[in-house]
Amino acid sequence: MMDKQRLNTYRSINNWHNFRLRLFGEGILVGLVSGLVVGFFRFALNFVEAQRGLVYTYLASHDWTMTLLWFFVLLLSAALLHFLVAYEPLSAGSGIPQVKGAILGFIKMNWLRVLWTKLIGGIIGIGAGLSLGREGPSIQLGAMAAQGISRLFGRSRMEERYLLTSGASAGLAAAFNAPLAGVIFSLEELHHNFSAVVLLPAMAAALTSTAVSQLIFSSATIFNFVDLPVMPLRYFGLTIVLGVVLGVFGTIFNYCLINVSMFYRLPFFKNTFSRVAFALVIAGILGFYLPQVLGGGSELIETISQTRLSLTAISVVLCAKFIFTMLSYGSGVPGGFFLPMLVIGALAGNLTASLMSDWGFLNPYFHQDMVVFSMAAFFSASVRAPITGTILVMEMTGSFEHLFPLVIASISAYLTAEVFKNEPIYDRLLQRTLDGISRQDKDAVPNKTRNIIELSIPSGCALDGRLIKNINWPEHTLLVDIKRGEKDLVPNGETLLLAGDYLYVLTDNANAPAVRGLAEGNR
Repeated sequence: MMDKQRLNTYRSINNWHNFRLRLFGEGILVGLVSGLVVGFFRFALNFVEAQRGLVYTYLASHDWTMTLLWFFVLLLSAALLHFLVAYEPLSAGSGIPQVKGAILGFIKMNWLRVLWTKLIGGIIGIGAGLSLGREGPSIQLGAMAAQGISRLFGRSRMEERYLLTSGASAGLAAAFNAPLAGVIFSLEELHHNFSAVVLLPAMAAALTSTAVSQLIFSSATIFNFVDLPVMPLRYFGLTIVLGVVLGVFGTIFNYCLINVSMFYRLPFFKNTFSRVAFALVIAGILGFYLPQVLGGGSELIETISQTRLSLTAISVVLCAKFIFTMLSYGSGVPGGFFLPMLVIGALAGNLTASLMSDWGFLNPYFHQDMVVFSMAAFFSASVRAPITGTILVMEMTGSFEHLFPLVIASISAYLTAEVFKNEPIYDRLLQRTLDGISRQDKDAVPNKTRNIIELSIPSGCALDGRLIKNINWPEHTLLVDIKRGEKDLVPNGETLLLAGDYLYVLTDNANAPAVRGLAEGNR
């Protein structure tokens, strides 16, 4: 089987033109299947969330026995979520760290088992009211659909990683009607590579899945900010201040999200059921008193985009949404924090903009602009992907004429997070996932598997301008091929590597980080 894998990989490298064309066609297929899967996921979530609102309306006008029955349903949901996570641990949480680990070759996933458990678990958990988002699960669902297609056609592991990236791109695009953000997120955050061989199938998948999504749901933007004015140049200084404030918020968010597990280590929480039951009971209580913080929070964004809330109201909702998101994600059920993160960023930006207005620094006419900018800034500080944050918020709000201030806010938040040494949240979660599964199931970490990985050489890295024979390669590593533009170079010791080259290296997964480090570290 391994020899067949290598043979298929060598054939792909030697027939590079046809390989890229095939990937483009497969990207369209991946986008179609992913769009249908994620479209069903979105449709089911919309349905159960609408029913949840009707349930709380009904309970408000009936006696306590019906309320007691509802909390019993929540506990039953907790038991079912406990079963799903125990059956397939890689379906827990956001799904983005798992996909990233699979692309890097660190994690093996059973695509069909992860797909159906993630689908059902996400619908139950988010539908029951946990402050979780659909985007992380959508990315994992798209990636698993892509892996299923790869296994169906018997593709090599190198090709499968390209398809996984395409599926992730399609999943995010279908979740948010944001094809550009889907592509950029997959390349900037997951694959860390912008070569044409991964860009083309990712674009094909994202555009196809978005078309499928729009056929099901319409082409409207996810957030409805009507008639946003163009921010005047004189307020760009405030945009920098906003980015700094959201950078601090993003750093706090990451710290709390990583360390909420300490709360769930209390003696009361003996297993996943107790954690999920606790979070769902909190959701049941909030459903009566603060239903705005339940679920992902799209409706909350609509509220603050159309209504000017008091400082007290903003503060209460912000604190409640923040704490409940921590408790929901920390419970370990299938569901992401991508959308709640944007909502928290919007609330923090709303509070900051309100203070700026009250203190006379900002014309209230531009209040909603600052809310939009704050979502991109908060995302950039937490995920450390400013390009994705900028494009994502533009596509989700339709505010394409606000590119300049969006970039300013995103970069300001990114640099602030850099000052505080705030690590990218998905990198931290990936490491925690790897630590967890290596303790539970060593077969899920394929360290001894040999794969061919693609590396791009940036200017000034440890490989730029050096002869192959003078590079300290990790053991069990073989440089198979070099792509320089449209040229194909056969590597030997006297070959000089240059910035812009793409290297194809055969190595163990255990050595892959060291190989990638050569292309990422400074010379």
